[in-house]
Amino acid sequence: MEIFKFGGASVKDALGVKNFKRVLEKLEAKDVVIVISAMGKMTNAFEGLVRAYVDKDGHVEEHLTTIRNFHLDILDDLDFDQDDSIFESVEGIFSDLSNFLTKNNSTDYDYIYDQVVSKGEMLSTRICSAYLNRSGIRNNWLDVRKCIKTNSDFRRARVHWEATEKAIKTELKGKGITITQGFIGSDNYGRTTTLGREGSDYTAGIFAYCLEAATVSIFKDVPGVLNADPREFDETRLIEQISYKEAIEMAFYGASVIHPKTLQPLQRKSIPLRVRSFLDTDAKGTFVGSELDIVPKTSCYIVKKNQILISISDKEFHFVMENDISEIFRMLHELKLKVNLIQNSALSFSVCIEDNFNNFERLLQNLEPGYKVKYNKNLVLYTVRHFDEKAVDELEKGKELLLKQRSRETVQLIVKA
Repeated sequence: MEIFKFGGASVKDALGVKNFKRVLEKLEAKDVVIVISAMGKMTNAFEGLVRAYVDKDGHVEEHLTTIRNFHLDILDDLDFDQDDSIFESVEGIFSDLSNFLTKNNSTDYDYIYDQVVSKGEMLSTRICSAYLNRSGIRNNWLDVRKCIKTNSDFRRARVHWEATEKAIKTELKGKGITITQGFIGSDNYGRTTTLGREGSDYTAGIFAYCLEAATVSIFKDVPGVLNADPREFDETRLIEQISYKEAIEMAFYGASVIHPKTLQPLQRKSIPLRVRSFLDTDAKGTFVGSELDIVPKTSCYIVKKNQILISISDKEFHFVMENDISEIFRMLHELKLKVNLIQNSALSFSVCIEDNFNNFERLLQNLEPGYKVKYNKNLVLYTVRHFDEKAVDELEKGKELLLKQRSRETVQLIVKA
């Protein structure tokens, strides 16, 4: 058994879906679970729908129409007959979505988010599965919510591994090609949950672990793992091979090619991972495995934008002690504020965070009664793995530096955007 994962860029339009089919034909895919993300920028579009619904801004129907027409246009471009059952499947998903938006009584943003945004993966997999079947590539469509069992922590659900492994082995019957969704799971009450942004890679890792897959292939619109984001740096190099440990380090610091949680289940069972291009299946891409030196040995650059740097000190100029830091981290955890860097001194504690859940103002309200708080928004965090002084000097040039931290292998810089 192999696991393939295709991101939204690979199926962003009808040409992408057709190329997806060609990739499977060229690779002679047989016994494979294929995990697919929402098409193109549809996750962003569904997020816009959620905001409009929660804010009651009067544009819900406009968002729904845009999303619906996007998918119907792809069906038209794929030349489906109007009586094909795929139209009934797609309309059924939109009917379920409309019913939820009409009948929902919850005000929990994260719960609403998961019920709505997850429809992007349901639509993409239905369309891709139907197109393959029509093209003679027989496959089974699987609702991943029957398989991946999680807690009820919406938007960043934790996997119940024992229940998930049992469900996957029960639902995945026989051999052949199975099409399923990334990013999604369900809790004990049958409610849809999601595994975090870019969680489709993690889904591939979960299936690989539970099925003891031979390999995992993640197909991207880049040649593999690069030493820098080509959108941010003019010159980049392909990393030909890398260890699980190094890849986890890079993912932890924010490298976007591999989801941070994806590698851990693969490492536990030594399942090799290949990151490769869906545009050039002959290219080797990047191989990730056990105990591998990084090849080539080069500085690797990771960029995270929209960062917030907070400096926290005691109002009475007391030392910032372990109990203070523990309390601050409790607040950060409860408000789902992701920590990317910390620095401590006798009188202050600085932390660089990203506010993915729009909870920063609540953090300030919680901190200000007991602490003096200073902060800067809209910052950029640069992380350089395997740095040399020349690389760091070049990166600092022309930037307003707010904080710098280094260890043996890594330098981090926080600068104004």
